[in-house]
Amino acid sequence: MSHDPVDNVEEHERTDLAIEGQDNDAVPRKERLHIRRRVPGRRLDKHLRGRFPRLSRTMLQKLIKEGDITVNGLPTKPSYEPAAGDVVEVLIPPPPPNEVPPEDIPLDILYEDEHIAAINKPAGIICHPAGPTQGGTIANAMAFHAASLSHGDDPYRPGIVHRLDKNTTGVMLVAKSDEAHWRLSLQFERRTTQKTYFAICEGAPSRDQDIINQPLGAHPMIKNRYMNPGQLPRAMLFKEAITQYSVRERFKGFAIVHLYPKTGRTHQLRVHMSAIGHPLLGDTYYGGHLFSEEDLAGEGPAEPLITTQALHALAIEFVHPISEKPMRVEAPLPETFQRIAGLLRKHRGTQVS
Repeated sequence: MSHDPVDNVEEHERTDLAIEGQDNDAVPRKERLHIRRRVPGRRLDKHLRGRFPRLSRTMLQKLIKEGDITVNGLPTKPSYEPAAGDVVEVLIPPPPPNEVPPEDIPLDILYEDEHIAAINKPAGIICHPAGPTQGGTIANAMAFHAASLSHGDDPYRPGIVHRLDKNTTGVMLVAKSDEAHWRLSLQFERRTTQKTYFAICEGAPSRDQDIINQPLGAHPMIKNRYMNPGQLPRAMLFKEAITQYSVRERFKGFAIVHLYPKTGRTHQLRVHMSAIGHPLLGDTYYGGHLFSEEDLAGEGPAEPLITTQALHALAIEFVHPISEKPMRVEAPLPETFQRIAGLLRKHRGTQVS
């Protein structure tokens, strides 16, 4: 049975308008959707946005107004609600050229097939460039590694379905086809994926497990910083943000926790842990501190063991976008995290929760 409700309301055909001697990717293609049942309130532009993630809603509205999208062979409006039996034809413009040049950057591949790849992202590397002059990203590395990647919405984000912060390590999914991309994106949008993060925080939460439900918004003064409503003016725009946590081990002054984000806001886990008084070790941006072996063990080097947040994307559970088989991919802990955990167990006492 399909895990994608869209498949229950339409059948899908594709026609490439190929020109002899020309790359098919550089020419338009025609998509034909056979609507099986009406979804009340589901506008045509919104319905197509879910089916074609590379096309923005504004672009879809433009195509509808220009007659490149028709219903039963006739012009229509973006607000039209497709009915059972309708045939929607969409003339898809060619994608913009891939603006991300391939770079031979080593990748730790955890899983790969012809549709998707899962990598173990290292610290210190961003997921995609912000513009044509930036390089050294996961997108550049994947462009070198893979024969093809999904186009997505942004020419500077080929294959990128979701992101990790620059200094967050761990498992990250990449789509190698447009179909895999939109099917995975739908799972993230509907929050059916399950992500588990390993973190080391300062202090130990009083409860073994709990849910943090605090909306987040961008700081009005500091770029790339996010806060909860108690720290920002009421007029700021906040979005729902929910994190579940589970304390795995307790130590004197620290704890190892597993974090399960139910939403995917920028810096969500870091801000939420800071908000409950337990910032992540090394996360000086959100109230954490740097610690050396001397600090944790009472002896040893005084240099910080880690200078970024102690946060690692440990595992992700999802449904394969093509085979529809349930999958779980795990990323091993970085050696630095293992070393810190070992020092805490040896010198700070331990209690398994």
